[in-house]
Amino acid sequence: MRRTGTNLPKVGQYNQAVVLDQIQHADGISRVEIAQLTGLTPQTVSSIVRRLIGDGIVREDGAESSSGGKPRTRLRINAAAGLAVGVHFDPVQITCVVVDLLGQPLVTMQRPTPPDADPERITEAVAEIVGEVLAAAGLRHDQVLGLGLATPGPIDQSLGILVVPPLLPTWGRVPLKKMLVEATGMPVTLDNDATAAAIGERWAGAGRGVGNFAYFFFGAGIGGGLILSHQIYRGGSMNAAEFGHTSVQEVGPPCYCGNRGCLESLISPAALVGETRRRLAAGAGRKSRLAKLFEDDPASVDYDALRLAAADGEPLAVEIIEAAAERLATAVVNVANVVDVDLFVLGGHGLRHIEDRFRSAAERALATRTLARRIRTVKVELSPLGPGAAVIGAAALVLYDTYSPQVSELLSL
Repeated sequence: MRRTGTNLPKVGQYNQAVVLDQIQHADGISRVEIAQLTGLTPQTVSSIVRRLIGDGIVREDGAESSSGGKPRTRLRINAAAGLAVGVHFDPVQITCVVVDLLGQPLVTMQRPTPPDADPERITEAVAEIVGEVLAAAGLRHDQVLGLGLATPGPIDQSLGILVVPPLLPTWGRVPLKKMLVEATGMPVTLDNDATAAAIGERWAGAGRGVGNFAYFFFGAGIGGGLILSHQIYRGGSMNAAEFGHTSVQEVGPPCYCGNRGCLESLISPAALVGETRRRLAAGAGRKSRLAKLFEDDPASVDYDALRLAAADGEPLAVEIIEAAAERLATAVVNVANVVDVDLFVLGGHGLRHIEDRFRSAAERALATRTLARRIRTVKVELSPLGPGAAVIGAAALVLYDTYSPQVSELLSL
């Protein structure tokens, strides 16, 4: 991976972040290799590494074998040097984690989201679980770099405000960042859950070291995140990569966003459960486990029941899930043709038990339906962060803002 720094003056912090980025993404790397990969002079790299070692962020970890000359010392991140708290909040549950500098979770807790809760109650609940997680980890608030919050969007990033989130229809413009700063006494970084998950993938998941990738997040809805040229791409209003609101059906159902035929309106958990119940009510899937559940209690045919039935090969469930996977594949092809990324990552708790069907559909579509398919094969990977992608991503928001090289730093000089 080539991530170039600059030898111009007044960019010391950026160059330090570039060097740290190389060390963080490598499983041991030498000063010489860092200089080769970044374009920085060996003297600049040595100076930066010396400072990082002095600050306890980087450690020397033995020397590699050499066929001649002085062996090169390997550098690695000191994982304990930076800790961050992440919280993922959605209408169903609140999840909290403490991670180290490599994005590895130390303590994780979950709580049901208080039903019909207003912003004040949610703020109180988040502050409570943060306190419990820190206590379980044996940490004080001032021993972590900050709190990252992943939440349903859209978000006004300049003000730290949730703007009428569709999944929370009773909320208006909520200054959640300010409320959490006051409730926890910690610095707070706020982002939508899909963007946070994408940053988590870049920091500690399938996107480590990948310059350009797209992330599809499956939760209560369908979200997305874009990493382009190693930077999170946010767009003009800071709400880019809403893949769930791309049209995949010309004459489709209306979506709350104002569009029609949106991916989310067709393959979100609520949409798939609704489709399943309609088909069962019309007599489809007779003698199946889903049909028996529906006969006993229609409400018992929920998203978990649908996914488990598909995993067990029940024909109706498989048909519904595979149709959803094909619609996802259409959105994947559209994104591939527009931004030409190297990798697609699929993640989020909504994929459990059915992830292979979605990956296979995306792989087939990329191999047969993209303009550049004869030039290269675009990979599709399932998130190694699994159902916890958004909460680990929330913590990674803090690490990314603190340590990752940001082009905006250079543009502001």
